[in-house]
Amino acid sequence: MIYLDHNATTPLAPEALEAMTPYMLEHFGNPSSIHSAGRKARVALDEAREQVAALIHARPGEIVFTAGGTESDNLAIKGAAWALRDKGRHIIASQAEHPAVLNACRDLQKQDFKIDFLPVDGDCRVDPQSLIDAITEDTVLISIHHANNEVGTVQDVHALGAIARERGILFHTDAVQSVGKMPIAVDDFPVDLLSFSAHKLNGPKGAGALFIRSGVPPLASLVSGGGQEKKRRGGTENVAGIVGFGKAAELAGAFLDSDGPAHLKSLRNRLLTGLETSGLEFKIFGASSLSLPNTLGIGFDGVSGETLMIALDLEGICVSTGSACSSGALSSSHVLKAMGVPDAWIDRSLRISVGKFNTLEEMDKATEALTRLAIRIKSGSGKPAQAPTVEDAGT
Repeated sequence: MIYLDHNATTPLAPEALEAMTPYMLEHFGNPSSIHSAGRKARVALDEAREQVAALIHARPGEIVFTAGGTESDNLAIKGAAWALRDKGRHIIASQAEHPAVLNACRDLQKQDFKIDFLPVDGDCRVDPQSLIDAITEDTVLISIHHANNEVGTVQDVHALGAIARERGILFHTDAVQSVGKMPIAVDDFPVDLLSFSAHKLNGPKGAGALFIRSGVPPLASLVSGGGQEKKRRGGTENVAGIVGFGKAAELAGAFLDSDGPAHLKSLRNRLLTGLETSGLEFKIFGASSLSLPNTLGIGFDGVSGETLMIALDLEGICVSTGSACSSGALSSSHVLKAMGVPDAWIDRSLRISVGKFNTLEEMDKATEALTRLAIRIKSGSGKPAQAPTVEDAGT
């Protein structure tokens, strides 16, 4: 298998699995217990919090562990909205946000919050002036993603966050796709809340984090329980998953320090260069300059993206037609729609996202398969008999 869908999830790093195993088998204590078994779990939890915080240059106390990026987004958006509803009920997001953000905002609309969804341009960028124009006296939260999961465009969070900060408005960014793929230092980032997730950086599923900057007013908790995570997220912590998250964060930091993003970019560019010499007509979606180093949103002229994805899968090459959180329904990409991409090209779109374990040889094999299958499908001589079914697309 050649796995090229790392924006959906990443393979678990062996080192992370090794770190997790003792906390599934031997050190199974509840970290809230005061006996020795509980204390061992608590020490592991604290160490993991330090590792995760270090990846984004935060303080350990600013990290709240969650079950993943979706919960982190919901805690940031709903938690801030509910906590600040007496000050205002207006929230701003973009039309190209991840479904976790969009649907959290839509839930709030049903509770009499006013939500403005800002447009994005053809590169999937938010115009800072449109943000300024949308702000009102009732605005209490702005949520703009850092990097888009479908096309890889990186927003100018420094400019957008500065606008919020100048006006005393909380700013949240969904950084699930960018943490671990590009350096992020919250001490130089004008954000108050930042979501990220373990399984996007070679950690386990079921563990995520929300950075809450010191001094931010307490968020309303989504999960009431025994007061874990300093009363910010109730429920016994997923110790093994969090330990794996901590190890994955440590590995991601080392990867970034060793010029890992350049490695990802070289893999993506190897694939793109091969396609450019193939003779195929295609379009790249998203920003050509400021983007994630691993992501390629692409469409081939006259070739159904769904059909091409299935044909590649039959040859052991995994790609996506968009977000894994919505592709189970095979619905059209709301991101590409927001960017103004014509429907015909939306239907042709693929998302290819490489990871640190991929090789140049795999890129060459993928290029050959993409070229051969796209030509065959366009000519009408090679369509898969039946699409595989997907009952649960994940989060």
